[in-house]
Amino acid sequence: MSDFNKTEFIAKNQNAYGTILGNRWFQLVIGFISMVMIANLQYSWTLFAIPLTKNLKVSLTIVQYAFTIYIIMQTFSQPIAGYLLDSIGSKLMFVLAGVFVGFGWSMMGQTHSIAGLYFFYAVAGAGAGIVYGGSVSIAVRWFPDRRGLCSGLIVAGYGMGSMPFIPIIAKMLAEGNVAVPFMRTGIFQGVILIIAALVLRYPTGQKIPSKKDKKEAISKLDPSQIGFRPTEMLKTPHFWLTWSMFFGINVGGLIITANTTPFGKNMGIAAAYITLAVTMNSFANGTSRFFWGWISDRLGRYKTMTIGFGLNAIFLFILPILGSKSNILYVVCLMCVMFTWGEAFSLFPSVNADMFGTTYSAANYGFLNSAKGTASLLGGGVGVLLASSFGWTAVFSFAAVLSLYASIMSIILPKIPKPTRKQIKDTTPIAP
Repeated sequence: MSDFNKTEFIAKNQNAYGTILGNRWFQLVIGFISMVMIANLQYSWTLFAIPLTKNLKVSLTIVQYAFTIYIIMQTFSQPIAGYLLDSIGSKLMFVLAGVFVGFGWSMMGQTHSIAGLYFFYAVAGAGAGIVYGGSVSIAVRWFPDRRGLCSGLIVAGYGMGSMPFIPIIAKMLAEGNVAVPFMRTGIFQGVILIIAALVLRYPTGQKIPSKKDKKEAISKLDPSQIGFRPTEMLKTPHFWLTWSMFFGINVGGLIITANTTPFGKNMGIAAAYITLAVTMNSFANGTSRFFWGWISDRLGRYKTMTIGFGLNAIFLFILPILGSKSNILYVVCLMCVMFTWGEAFSLFPSVNADMFGTTYSAANYGFLNSAKGTASLLGGGVGVLLASSFGWTAVFSFAAVLSLYASIMSIILPKIPKPTRKQIKDTTPIAP
């Protein structure tokens, strides 16, 4: 950013908050830790799925719909959470998120009904949506000069944050009481998030202006500098093509996330290797966001998508073929799928901002992220239902076709002229 004075920015915030709370790297670390505290909600779920079928005496398909509900709640809540974070700040919202995550996740092991499981997972999902949006917002506000790098670091916290917890949760589950790991990790995660809420700060001078001030500020911009409103964006074919790509690449990754354990047991994989696979999936998912981001700086975002999504399609197709041959191949094949899936969460936010501008980027990405929520329908209960009817090979082959579609569309999308908009007299940003 040519108009960004880092020295002045740092001095101003350290004068306002002190040398610790005003240190932007400290704020980034707290945002990263916050993301780690919600990683279990998605990436350790597969360990709980089969124990919950026994605890609740229902089928795996019914249990896996809880995962779908969580993803929908986590993704569809982000536009609202983003608006509230921008309006009232991070402190109150992160306290609320800590309560939602701690209470929801803890109670999932206490309930004795499938309706209760759905409800409490949805509550935890709402908290996760607040933390996800708030942590990314912390990164981009404190690092206007390094948004790509720091956003990648934050998102990686979510992708690999469950790694240290997986062996601990697996050990507690092996003792036979599903309520214990839910309760212990739930309380821990909730408490840490509330502590994070007390120290997180937005940079000084970023108070949300009044509606009148927003109008005056935006009226001074050249029309070409004003980004698309969500309502305008939703009318463009570019958005729906991008949305369909994001949906396509998410299906396979979410099927793996929800069903690593059930799939492994079906393939006859040893329990120790299933636990190892869940751990290494988290590692591959997190590191992919750094690696492919680095590749995209050299090849460009669309070429990176073409390569990464194409490889994802290949790995999904061969997963049920090679993954069933041995314990090691099972772990390696799953890692390859996750390593070529995680980059989507580094690349699509930038593509969305490039296409529709940054004026409304937070709200616009919230709508794009609904593709992940929709994909969770196939990644959760429907995926298990299809597997029980047609087998895992058919399910992963279908997911491979969707990833291949995303790869092909990444070649076509940049060839379409960028959308244009007419001048809008009253354009009030939803998020700064």
